[in-house]
Amino acid sequence: MEATYKDSKDIAEFIVTNRGNFQQKLLSEAVNVASKINEILQRGNIDLLKNAERLALYVAENREEELIAFAKQEGVAWAEHSLTLSFKLEWVQAIRRTLWHFLYQFDKVKELNQTHESFYKQEKEVNDHVDQFLNNFFISYSDYKDEMLKSQRKLVEHLSVPIIPISSSVAVLPLIGMIDSYRIQTIEEKVLMDISSVKIQTLIMDLSGIADMEIDVIVHFKKILSGIKMMGCDAVLTGLRAELVRKMIHAGITFEKQAETKGTLQQTLREYLVLEAK
Repeated sequence: MEATYKDSKDIAEFIVTNRGNFQQKLLSEAVNVASKINEILQRGNIDLLKNAERLALYVAENREEELIAFAKQEGVAWAEHSLTLSFKLEWVQAIRRTLWHFLYQFDKVKELNQTHESFYKQEKEVNDHVDQFLNNFFISYSDYKDEMLKSQRKLVEHLSVPIIPISSSVAVLPLIGMIDSYRIQTIEEKVLMDISSVKIQTLIMDLSGIADMEIDVIVHFKKILSGIKMMGCDAVLTGLRAELVRKMIHAGITFEKQAETKGTLQQTLREYLVLEAK
C-alpha cells in the first residue's frame, strides 16, 4: 500500500493517541530545553509540550493559516517575556526530528510503502511548514522587539525634553546633549503639545548644554520657534554658544523674528521671577 500525504488526519490521530511517547521522544531530542520547561511555563505561561503537539498537528494536517497565526502568537509571547531564542530554535528542531520519527513509526504500523516521489513530496511539505513556522516566529519576535525599543526610545526622548513650569504662565526647557533629526521631532511634539495643554505664555529654552547642531536641525528648530509664536507663546532663548552662533551666521540663519535671546538662564529666571512677583 502506498502512503501519501493525504493520510494527514490519520497521522494527527496517531500523534495524539501516542502523546506520551511523543513527549518523551521530544524531551530526549531537546536536552537543554527539557530542563527549562517549568521555568518557561512559570515565566511566560507557555506550555512547551502542549504547543509542540499543536505545531506538529498543524504541520501534519497541512493547516497553513493556523500555523502562521500560531507562529506570530508565539513570537510575540517569547519577545514579551524576553525568552531565549536559542531555546526556541532547539525546541522547534527537536519537534521536527520527533515528527519525522513518528511519521516513520506511522508507516511501520500501517505497513505503508512509500514511493520515492511521495516520500520527497512529504519531506518537502513537512520541512517547508516547520521552516514557515520558524520564519514567521522570528519575524513576529523581531517586529515586537523593534516596536518595544521604539516605544522605549520615544519615552526616553520625551523625558529628555523636560518642560518645567516656574509659574502659571512661564516654563523652562533646558536642552542638553546632541540634538539630531529624531530628537528635534520629539522636541517639536512635546513643546507644541505642552504649550496647548499647560497654557504656557512664555517658554524659556536654555541651549547652554548644546555645543552644536547640524544645519538641517537648526532650520527645523527655527520652524519650531515659529510654531511657538503662532500658538501665542513667547519663546526666549538663553545660553547660545559661540560655536553654534557662528554656524548660524555663516548659514544665514537667525532667530530674531521668532524668539528673544538673552545671556544666561539664571539671569533670565531672575527677571521673570521678579516680574511674576510684582
